[in-house]
Amino acid sequence: MFSDPASNLAKFGLTEGMKVVDLGAGSGFYAVEAARRVGASGRVYAVEVQKDLLDRIRSNGAAEGLHNIEVVWGDAEKIGGTKLREALADRVIVSNILFQAEKPDELALEVKRLLKPGGKALVVDWSELSPIGPGNIFPAAKAQTLFEKSGFKLEQSFGAGEHHYGLVFTR
Repeated sequence: MFSDPASNLAKFGLTEGMKVVDLGAGSGFYAVEAARRVGASGRVYAVEVQKDLLDRIRSNGAAEGLHNIEVVWGDAEKIGGTKLREALADRVIVSNILFQAEKPDELALEVKRLLKPGGKALVVDWSELSPIGPGNIFPAAKAQTLFEKSGFKLEQSFGAGEHHYGLVFTR
């Protein structure tokens, strides 16, 4: 099975009222599931560089009666590129973007900038054991080194489906 947002977010400690940033939100699978979990008093900021995907995220959330998703056109690989304020988020999701990141160091620093002290980041990406993954895998050990170098502490690692790894870091 491919990476399941509900299962992976269950390991992430999302609770009612939290503010969550989903970087590289894509079609919004994580953003929509996070919005369900944080409830009406919470907020999910779905950040995506591809403008055409923002409308899809907005309509997917609305179709489920979720009005706590804010779509943001921004660049997660540039410090300040998300246009969100510093220390806004309780949680940041980084799913399936490391393998295609051109500036992973800046991405990790943007995650740190967005998180409140004690906040957590969920990193999910392609496993090097996957026979169907992209050619340029960003292995879990490399992701751990990247985030630790940026000031994070690894809290847990887990299999995030048949083809992905999951890491949870604390700021």
